[in-house]
Amino acid sequence: MKMRRNLKLQPGFTLIELTIAMTLMALIATILYGGFYLSNRAVEKSQARSEESQKLRSGEDLLATYVRSAYPYRSSPRNSSIFFSGEEDGLTFISALSLGMGGRGMAEVSISLGREEDGAGSLILEEKTPVRLEDEEKGTGFKYSVVLRKGVSRIRLEYLDSNRNEESWVEQWDGGERRTLPRAVRLSVQEEGGKEIEWIFPIMMSVLAS
Repeated sequence: MKMRRNLKLQPGFTLIELTIAMTLMALIATILYGGFYLSNRAVEKSQARSEESQKLRSGEDLLATYVRSAYPYRSSPRNSSIFFSGEEDGLTFISALSLGMGGRGMAEVSISLGREEDGAGSLILEEKTPVRLEDEEKGTGFKYSVVLRKGVSRIRLEYLDSNRNEESWVEQWDGGERRTLPRAVRLSVQEEGGKEIEWIFPIMMSVLAS
């Protein structure tokens, strides 16, 4: 009888205490997992924003390199017209720098809004080398295109008039009629979500000439 009494008096955990302990441990584990998940998501979002910003800067740098190197190209020494076709929704010009050929020679460069099969828009840059504006064999040579930005709903191009002292932007620029290059190109890109990005690229030949 004494032994039984001693066993009853020994300390231990009741079922309620075990349930409370397990509940607390599950709650602590949930809180820790939630904190880890949120921190991991924050890191992923930060990395995604960083990659997107890097892509945006890369596209901007590529565009800036080409536009700044725009050259007043004439098909012949006697022809006073300059090849520069600037519209509100697209631009084609001659660049003194061909990145596709390792920086050697000139290239015909086009900036436009392309459409995929599903209707999604993309900002596209295309380079053609060598420059053969009046050659019947225009299909020969090297051509490549690169998508600078996806998810684009609209682009708008404007050109800074180099013939005026005050700042004046126009929607079209025909180098054949004006016989000169614009002072700068302004490109506005509207994304499908409504966000709008604007770049201004000076044309160095016009800046130095002025």
